[in-house]
Amino acid sequence: MKNIVVLGSTGSIGTQTLDVVRNNPELFHVSVLVANRSDELLEQQINEFQPELAVLSDNEAAQRLMSRYSGKTKIMGGREAVIEAAVFPEADTVVTSLMGFAGLEPTMAALNARKNIALANKETLVVAGELVMAKAKEMGCAILPVDSEHCALFQCLQGQDRSAVEKLILTASGGPFRGKKAVELTNVTKSDVLAHPTWNMGQKITVDSASLINKGLEVIEAKWLYGVSYDDIQVVVHPQSIVHSMVQYQDGTVMAQLGCTDMRLPIQYALTYPDRVKSQFPRVDFYELSKLTFEKPDMDTFRGLKLAFEAGKTGGTMPCVMNAANEVANLAFRNNQCSFLGMADIIEQTMKQATFDSHPDLDVYLQTDREARAIASQLVKA
Repeated sequence: MKNIVVLGSTGSIGTQTLDVVRNNPELFHVSVLVANRSDELLEQQINEFQPELAVLSDNEAAQRLMSRYSGKTKIMGGREAVIEAAVFPEADTVVTSLMGFAGLEPTMAALNARKNIALANKETLVVAGELVMAKAKEMGCAILPVDSEHCALFQCLQGQDRSAVEKLILTASGGPFRGKKAVELTNVTKSDVLAHPTWNMGQKITVDSASLINKGLEVIEAKWLYGVSYDDIQVVVHPQSIVHSMVQYQDGTVMAQLGCTDMRLPIQYALTYPDRVKSQFPRVDFYELSKLTFEKPDMDTFRGLKLAFEAGKTGGTMPCVMNAANEVANLAFRNNQCSFLGMADIIEQTMKQATFDSHPDLDVYLQTDREARAIASQLVKA
């Protein structure tokens, strides 16, 4: 039986991870649950899965839970408790599904403790990919991708000669505004953006998907996961979201991974790799599929994708700056403090103003994140 830590257990990926556990009780035991401030939902999860430890990073939420909980699970609160959770001695695998930059330090701590990582927090590799991958190699830890696109690439690369890879092809649904131009997006609202056509995700990632910056984050993640150059990563818009990604080899062969839009499938594969376990997840019905289409992304309208490519190619702390600015801009949009198109402006200006370091360590990344957030926050207020 595999003992797992779920960082971000009350979020979209976290709850679906627990669904996988629920359907495979003989394979997994949840040792630790970690959430931000959703104490009531976390309490329900504690009662069902009976972990040894549960953590709320928000101290007030932790105090609320402590005041009413009398079971056997140890309850802790605060940032340091999240780090302690990530290195829980009895755990084999840490599912990192915390939102955004917050996933970096716990992931590094887990790697230092020689835990395998089921990676759902793409920002960890976006911000500090070189550092994280080097640490995983040093400690002999596996990093198994949970994102549907990277799980697809991972599967298409199995058993293949990596030197024969010509191109990685990441698919994007195109979001709710596929085919629209900037003039048509001037007055879009939060509710317009959250109406994703194919995936059911949390608000932050749904906004990122609509702006295509989410695909840019995945481009940077792919660079570090698979050791390819940015020139060998291509993004194609695939509205049906059935082909999750593809690998093109030097002989012209293209291998693709297909599946329904259900995140539990890549989650389960990451947790059971190298085995495949029978599931009750939906199957693709090829008799019902009328067509699969592919389009070139419009990076002039959806500038987030272009900015992510630029940040990745610049390297150093620039992806960290870009990610921090995006997190600030994304939240500002959701709080009606900036426009949909204005998010890219905030990211671009922050990338121009922030201090750049070409050879950062963890402390530099942490400082860069703080600085970029401060710059972006001022731009939101301007």
